[in-house]
Amino acid sequence: MLTYATLQDRPREFLAATGLTHAEFARLLPAFAVLYPPDKTWEGKVRQRQGGGAQDGLPQMEDTLLFILVYQKTHPLQTMHGLPFNLSQPQTNDWIQHLLPVVQHALADLDVAPERDASRVATSHLTLESAPHLAIDGTERRRHANVPRMPSRKKSMTAARRKRIRIKICCSSTKTRAQSPIWGRPSPAKRTTKKAADAAQIAYPPNATLDKDTGFPGYEPEGVLTAPPKKSRKAGT
Repeated sequence: MLTYATLQDRPREFLAATGLTHAEFARLLPAFAVLYPPDKTWEGKVRQRQGGGAQDGLPQMEDTLLFILVYQKTHPLQTMHGLPFNLSQPQTNDWIQHLLPVVQHALADLDVAPERDASRVATSHLTLESAPHLAIDGTERRRHANVPRMPSRKKSMTAARRKRIRIKICCSSTKTRAQSPIWGRPSPAKRTTKKAADAAQIAYPPNATLDKDTGFPGYEPEGVLTAPPKKSRKAGT
């Protein structure tokens, strides 16, 4: 079973699984525990167990937070996500539905939640803490094949090469921090990352530097010094 104890002495694997360092995890845990006390039910009532009754699910608060962070970081199928935690797919789905709002509120209480409004990125404290030295990237997430049901919309949401229903999210992150100051709204996977960035209309702070990869050709925000992607040695030969 995957638990916090198994990754406690493996910082590299812990960062890859959750997107957080141990110090950031320790900072988030108390805020998470306040919003989700283990001695209460989902409805907020005091939990009453029969004698000999065992807890059905995740044993410790650290494991509960680890469970939802790993899901947000890796976004696997629910069946595969439940396997290392000894949970069935229905149990995994119940935990995800209940824990996602909890961790989102905990991040907001700590004032480290990603900025959803692109026009406020320039004034975000996460952006200002990075000096500001930013990097922009695009990511894709799978979407359920039955949504949307309209054939015209379904076709626009299909990635040309993968032939799967996907959404593309444009995000900008600081180079010196694990958090992202912005997590853009979903756009059709058929749209390029450059067009998605243009549509997001991200407001950058003055004199900011922005690293970008090959997915953003011609993306030159006003007042921002962009750095072209570095070529590998193999590409240059």
